[in-house]
Amino acid sequence: MALSLSARLPSCSSSVFEKAHKLTTQPPILPFPSNLAACGCTLLPASMGVARRRRQVVGAVEEQHNQTSVLAPKQSPSYSSSKLVLVIGASGGVGQLVVASLLSRNIKTRLLLRDPSKAISLFGLQDENTLEVREGDTRNQNDLDPTIFDGVTHIICCTGTTAFPSKRWDGDNTPERVDWEGIRNLVLALPPTLERLVLVSSIGVTKYNVLPWSIMNLFGVLKFKKMGEDFVRSSVVPFTIIRAGRLTDGPYTSYDLNTLLKATAGKRRAVILSQGDKLVGEVSRLVVAEACIQALDLECTKRKIYEINSVEGDGPGSDPEKWRELFESAETN
Repeated sequence: MALSLSARLPSCSSSVFEKAHKLTTQPPILPFPSNLAACGCTLLPASMGVARRRRQVVGAVEEQHNQTSVLAPKQSPSYSSSKLVLVIGASGGVGQLVVASLLSRNIKTRLLLRDPSKAISLFGLQDENTLEVREGDTRNQNDLDPTIFDGVTHIICCTGTTAFPSKRWDGDNTPERVDWEGIRNLVLALPPTLERLVLVSSIGVTKYNVLPWSIMNLFGVLKFKKMGEDFVRSSVVPFTIIRAGRLTDGPYTSYDLNTLLKATAGKRRAVILSQGDKLVGEVSRLVVAEACIQALDLECTKRKIYEINSVEGDGPGSDPEKWRELFESAETN
């Protein structure tokens, strides 16, 4: 499927995604403590429809112009052209940013999508030598044909669903099916030549039976994410697991690639990495996407699990050395 980049939408200012965050991260209607929002699972407010939220986010974007992106190609390091990265969950908030960043680095990318037609609306038309699209669903083991992995050197998996029942659960898109069965099916299908699997998970997965995390886990999202993690860890796959805090900045599901490349994390660019499921807080989706890409080649991250938050301040951007130092310091703290 051939895919080319077109520049039609305006660029964004530093405040636009702070506005977007306020519009799209209102407290859920369930009366649980506010610190539960630290979990990286998606919460959809019942008080605002998805279409309405997207329209308002787009309106906020169009108010602002001329902001340098943390994903801008001019800031991206040079990567090996021998890579072929398979992105699973590419239509989600983190997944879209992963794809945009990979393409800005001229890294050949393959997508596994339940609905391949989404690729054009999200990422535009591009040459098939740059972006390939395959149809498939990790929930169905028969969909994971070996040809999907032909030539794939690295995989970034950022599939997920909502923590509480919502329309996103339609079609059996529940945490059990996505975060447990989907990850299990994926691992069983992986080729032995894979160099790295980076899996996006959530903070709090080791504490799903204790308050306040047990409330977030009422429908099993943290338990099933932990089961997926454990299956990855028990395999021979060279993995890196990134447990995200509560996701901010977005959603980006109404933007094309050109706009994604202009997305910013506002003031929340500084990165906090830890191990042992100790962090409680928020993280920009852009920071999570960058962490996934940086972890692909770092030997120190192999078969390791990290938690990630972002706070106000200057961050590592796309500097590989700064990211290496962050990952290494997480292991010594």
